[in-house]
Amino acid sequence: MASDENKARRRRQIAEAVWRLAARDGLEAVTLRQVADEAGVSMRLVQYYFGNRTTLLLAALEILNEEAEAAAQQRIGALGSDIPARELVRAILMELLPLDEDRRRRYVVQSAYFVRFRTDPQLQEVARTADPALESLLASILTADPTIESDDTFADAELLIAFAFGLQAEMLLNQLDEPHALRLLDRTLNRILGNPH
Repeated sequence: MASDENKARRRRQIAEAVWRLAARDGLEAVTLRQVADEAGVSMRLVQYYFGNRTTLLLAALEILNEEAEAAAQQRIGALGSDIPARELVRAILMELLPLDEDRRRRYVVQSAYFVRFRTDPQLQEVARTADPALESLLASILTADPTIESDDTFADAELLIAFAFGLQAEMLLNQLDEPHALRLLDRTLNRILGNPH
């Protein structure tokens, strides 16, 4: 058990080094050697845990996303089990916005990954075939609520997520502050789902 915990801790240590490099310099020129130096470990150890560069980048992103999902579930869970569908959808979309330092840092790292995914055919294939889990989740919430009128809940979910990512980018560039972003989010929810009763 302890060895599994040590392994997870070591993998996260190396993943954190990838995140720091991504946030600081982007991922285009990141090497295993740079990651090892940043993490304070040997390159052999990085290779032992992750193999090659592509595997390392994907694993570091997966760890980042898993931690983001856990944090989001905790925040949303704190809202209670009887939260109306519309408010649940809003809460999920708010998790895509850089509303605190942890989320801001995470989305800066993910932006660096976006650039890398555009130029690496192997990573492009991973992105292209990714499961639309978030879209499916939102669509299922919308479908289950009879007060929400929609002729295509999956398309509505896609629109809402795309809009939230647009807000995310503008907030990261300091073009949009939090109050304005949340007003726009509510306005968009009203337009797509109808005004709340």
